[in-house]
Amino acid sequence: MFRFILIGISILLSNSLLANEREIPVPKALQSYIAKITMSNGLTVIPVFEFKPVSKNVYHLQVSWENDMDISLPSWEICIEPKFQPNFHWAPHLTPTDNHIINQHVFRSAGMIVKDDKHMLSVIPDVSLLQKIPQVDWFMDLNAVDNKLSLGMANAKITDHILYEKETSSHFKSGRYEFAAYIMVDNNKSVIQNPFGRVNKWMWEEWGEELWKKKEPLGSVALEKYVEHTYNWAFNYWKDQVWQEFELNGKKVGAPTFIVNVTQSPNYPGEVNEREFRSIWNQAWFSSLRSASGLMRYAKRVKNKELASYAIKTKELALGFPQVNGFFPGLIATEMQEVIVEGKKYWRSKGWHTQYFGNSNRNPFTWDPRLAPYHVLDMSYTANLMLSWYQELEKDERLLEYAKVYANSLISIQRKDGFFPAWLDLVTQKDLDILSRSPESAMSSTFLLQLYELTKEEKYKVSALKALDSVVENNMKQGQWEDFETYWSCSRFGSQELVGEKVKRNNMFKQNTLSIYYLAQSLFQAFETTGNKRYLKLGQIALDELLMWQAVWQPSYIYIRSFGGFGVMNVDAEWNDSRQSLFAELIIQYGKKLKRKDYIQRGIAALEASFVLMYCPENKATQEQWQKRWPFLAEQDYGFMMENYGHDGKTNKEGLGIGEFTIYDWGNGAASETYNRIIDHWGESILQGRGVATN
Repeated sequence: MFRFILIGISILLSNSLLANEREIPVPKALQSYIAKITMSNGLTVIPVFEFKPVSKNVYHLQVSWENDMDISLPSWEICIEPKFQPNFHWAPHLTPTDNHIINQHVFRSAGMIVKDDKHMLSVIPDVSLLQKIPQVDWFMDLNAVDNKLSLGMANAKITDHILYEKETSSHFKSGRYEFAAYIMVDNNKSVIQNPFGRVNKWMWEEWGEELWKKKEPLGSVALEKYVEHTYNWAFNYWKDQVWQEFELNGKKVGAPTFIVNVTQSPNYPGEVNEREFRSIWNQAWFSSLRSASGLMRYAKRVKNKELASYAIKTKELALGFPQVNGFFPGLIATEMQEVIVEGKKYWRSKGWHTQYFGNSNRNPFTWDPRLAPYHVLDMSYTANLMLSWYQELEKDERLLEYAKVYANSLISIQRKDGFFPAWLDLVTQKDLDILSRSPESAMSSTFLLQLYELTKEEKYKVSALKALDSVVENNMKQGQWEDFETYWSCSRFGSQELVGEKVKRNNMFKQNTLSIYYLAQSLFQAFETTGNKRYLKLGQIALDELLMWQAVWQPSYIYIRSFGGFGVMNVDAEWNDSRQSLFAELIIQYGKKLKRKDYIQRGIAALEASFVLMYCPENKATQEQWQKRWPFLAEQDYGFMMENYGHDGKTNKEGLGIGEFTIYDWGNGAASETYNRIIDHWGESILQGRGVATN
C-alpha cells in the first residue's frame, strides 16, 4: 500500500500565517494523469495528509489538522492539475467565474470528471465525512480554462438562481478539521466512452447500496398508503380547492387544478390567496392526462367507480383541446381577479365560465398563456400519453385518431437537419427558431416510435429515427442538454447570452435533466422497435449521465430523507424533485434489460423518493419540517406535497427548504401515477419486498 505522510512541526504564528501553497507528492500510479497537486494553506499549522489506494485505479486523499486558534480565510483548498489536456469536462454545477464554487448543498452524486481520448480523471469528495455538519462548508470547482480541479472548504453566498460564490472570508474556529476525496483514473477505452458509468456505479456501491439495504428513504411503509393519501387529499379533504369540473363542448369534463397553496388548506386560518392563474395543464411537466392515467389504473385495481369517473372526465378534457391543423394548446384556464377583503388584496379565479385555451408561459416569448406559442414538446408528450392510454387502459379510438392527426402535422414540420422545432407561431404555425436544435426532439421521437408500433406506418419510424440520430450527434456528444426549463423557468441565468453556448470556464452548457431523460427514453424505445443494440448502448450512456443527478447518500444538512431523489439542473439547487417519478420506471427498464441490479435499485429508490415530501405521519422527518413552517397543517392535509426541497439553495432544521404549494400533476398525483404504472407493468414483486401494499 502506498502511504505518503507529510509530517511538519505545528508552528504558532501570532501575526503571520504559513505559506499560501504547499505541494503534495503525486503517487507514481497517478503521475500519468496528474501533473501536480497543491494545497492552499494560510493555516497556523501544517496539515497532515495521507494518500492510499483503495481499489484498482482509485486513491483516497485525506487531509487533517488541528487549528490552535480561530482564523479567517477566503478558503482552504486542494488543487489538482491534470497532466493531459481534457476535451470533456463535467461537474454538477456551473462556476462561471473564479469566485463561483459548487457548494455542498448540491452534492447529490458529488464529483468532477475530465477526460481526453486516452485518459479519464475523476475527483469525488468523501461525503462520509459530511455525516456531521462541517464548521465550514465544503465545495468543488472545475476550471477548464486553467485545467484545474479544486475542492476544499469555504462558506458561500447565493447569487442568481442558483449560483454560489465564495464569501469574502470564512471563519475557521479552533479545533480539528478533516477533509478527504477519492481520485479515480482510467485509460480503458470503453470506460472513457462512457465517462459517467464507472463513476456513478462506484458511488452507488460506496454509499448508495448500504442505504438501499437499510430501506432508505421510506423504510417499510407500504407505498399504497401514500397513494391513498394522495387520492383522499385530492378527491375528499381538499376536493373543493383541487378538483375542477365544468362543461366543454357539451360534456362534463374535469381535472385537478394546476397548483394549490397552503392558504387553500381547510385548516388555514386566513383568506385564500391563489398562487398562480387557475388552470389545468397538459404539458411536459404538469400533465393532467398523465395523472389521470394513474388514477384510472388505481381505480381499476381497487374497483372504485367514482375515482374512475374522475379519470374519464380528465381524458375527455384532453380530447376537448381543439386541434388546428393537428396542433393543439397545452392548457385551459380561467380569468383571474384581485379581490379586497378587509383592506387586503387576494388573487382569485373568476370561475370556469371565463375559460380560455393557452400554452405554457415557461417560454422565451411571453408570460401570457393566451399569447404563448405552441410547444412541440408538450404536444408530443400529451399525444404519447394518449397512445399509452389507448394501448393499456381503454381502446378509445378517439385517442388514436387525435394522436395520428397530430403526428402527421408533426412530421410535416420536421427540419432538414432532423430536429423538430421547439415552438410554433400560434397563427402561422411556423418554426420560431429558438431552441430548434434541442434534445426536446427526442420526446417527439418516442411518440412517433410508439405510433409506428401501433400502426406499422413506416413514415413514423423514419421520422423518429432521423430526429433521434440528430439529437445523439448534436446534443448528446457535447452535453448540450438545453430545453425550455433550462432557461425559461425559475432559473433564467444565461437566457439572454448562453442559449447554444458553453460556459467557457467550465467547458459545459447550462444543462437540464429533463433533456437527458427524453433521450434515454427515446433510445430505449428505438432499441425495442429496431433491435439495434447501438441504441441500447447509447441509451445506457445517457442514463448513466442522468444518474449523476441522483442522491446516493444522506447529508446531515438535508432535513428530509433525500436518498434516491433527483436534482434538476446545473444552475439550481433542488433535492427530491418530482421528476424522479418520471425517471423511475425507465431506470428499472434499463436495469431489467441490462441485468443491472443497481439500476433496478436506483429506479425503486427514485420511486420511493417521489413520496418523501408528502405531509403525512408516515414521513416523520418531513412532517416535522412542514409543521415548523406551517403549524396549522393537520390530518385533513395528509397528502399535501411540495414538488422539491431546498429549492432556494439553503436549508435548516427549522423548516427552511420546505415550500408552500402542491402541484398535483408534478407532485403527489404524478408520484401515484408512477407507482400504479410500475405495479401494472411489473407487479409488486419488482419492489423486492420494499413498500409492498398490504391489501
